[in-house]
Amino acid sequence: MNSDTACCSRATLNWFGVIGAFLVMVALVAALKHYTTVDPVNRVRAAERKKIAAEIHQKTAVELSTVDWIDKAKGVVRLPNTVATTLAVKQWQDPAKARAELLDRAAKAFFVPPPPPPPPEKKSEFE
Repeated sequence: MNSDTACCSRATLNWFGVIGAFLVMVALVAALKHYTTVDPVNRVRAAERKKIAAEIHQKTAVELSTVDWIDKAKGVVRLPNTVATTLAVKQWQDPAKARAELLDRAAKAFFVPPPPPPPPEKKSEFE
């Protein structure tokens, strides 16, 4: 045999071996990916959370665009931003009057009774 042909055929076989090894690795990685892939555990929970979020967004969109009573007894109303800013611009033409009305409304809406007075202190037996 000629040494050149043996060398070339040995090199060719080596290349086939290397390419074959890479193909085997690719096949093993693909098989492992296929067999180890699991469904998300919380798929149902994620769908439920999306549904709840959509309901909340819909509810807040309605609340932001409509007028409604928050506390009718105290006279607290929810207004859309456009209406509230229009009323504020009209009201604040006279700043002193507007400030007084604002403080009155805040006191009515957020009235918190004052705390009771502290109990009298006991006299020390050393006095």
